[in-house]
Amino acid sequence: MSDRVAKVVAKVVIEADGGSRGNPGPAAYGAVLRDAATGEVLAEDGTAIGVATNNVAEYRGLIAGLTLAAELAPEAEVEVRMDSKLVVEQMSGRWRIKHPDMVPLAQEAARLAPAGTAYTWIPREQNGHADRLVNEALDGLRSGVTVAGESDESLLAEVESARTEVPARGWAKPGGPPTTLILLRHGVTPHTLEKRFSGGLASANPPLSDDGRAQIRAAAEWLAPIADRIAAVVTSPVRRTVESAEIAAAVLGKEIAEEPGFAEMEFGAWDGLTFAEVGERFPGELERWLGSLDHAPGGGESFRTVQERVHAGLDRLLDRFHGRTVLVVSHVTPIKTLVARALDADLAAVFRMELAPASVSVVSFYDDGDDGAARGSLRLYNALPPARDPFDSSAW
Repeated sequence: MSDRVAKVVAKVVIEADGGSRGNPGPAAYGAVLRDAATGEVLAEDGTAIGVATNNVAEYRGLIAGLTLAAELAPEAEVEVRMDSKLVVEQMSGRWRIKHPDMVPLAQEAARLAPAGTAYTWIPREQNGHADRLVNEALDGLRSGVTVAGESDESLLAEVESARTEVPARGWAKPGGPPTTLILLRHGVTPHTLEKRFSGGLASANPPLSDDGRAQIRAAAEWLAPIADRIAAVVTSPVRRTVESAEIAAAVLGKEIAEEPGFAEMEFGAWDGLTFAEVGERFPGELERWLGSLDHAPGGGESFRTVQERVHAGLDRLLDRFHGRTVLVVSHVTPIKTLVARALDADLAAVFRMELAPASVSVVSFYDDGDDGAARGSLRLYNALPPARDPFDSSAW
């Protein structure tokens, strides 16, 4: 990070966290550096550290945050906010450091912290951004530092290259430019955060939360440099996707069209319930559903049923927007189904994909010139803006 330009800010806030699955077990830390005056995220770091305890991981998160502050805002006043009472009290000098593993970590943190650094305890629910970075690192979804404002050409490159490249493995005779779908998952809702089943048009249709709206705005602003390449915004007609599409369309200056084929799977009697609640109310049903492509919840849809209508929606979209690039705002199951279609993979591949809220994936479909069938190409999967909005606390 030594070649990065320092920011001129009066005060920064560090939000830090750490976690271990097993205590000790696989561990990671998360750290967020913000401009205290505006709340803007200046940088974030989420990194796995091998096997460690929760307390070690929390101290490593503090050290990571102080390192970001020292390199990016060396003249700024610093406030640290953590949900670890132990770290806050020990670094404030009110509690003794008794465990030998903590001593060198506390010493390193003290070395990095500028004079006058304040340490504030916050409830866990207020530390969601740092906590998300911990879990993303543990899940292998990220590693290392992301600095706001650093150029990220991957999205632009993938969309642009799709306009000119012949798809791999000899799918020859492309009939002109492909139809490219920029797939945007909706932002978080209260059901997302509580890990509740949330279906399509027949569901309770929870709205986006404030975090969800902020996530979508950040994703749309990331897409803004390629707005001139996007012909339209196509959305599932479900409330949370419509709200997401409205935010994105306003940022990009595009019209919105609805495609019912891209609505989320219907969960029927399970809608609005957690996994635990489904297990209690419908004994044995959850086990039959998990990993099955054909089993459907009572009153709901199977993955095969969803596949049929998603493919039908794709056919309509390819006809309407042939050879153009479209932003498609949809849900976990339809987006995974479209990715499997682009890869010509078995539908069971959806069980081996993870997809973050407000993430971006890019697929292109080419005409092969023989039987008229569109051949797919996956350009990008589950990508996130270089730095999320200040209130981002996405759940998986």
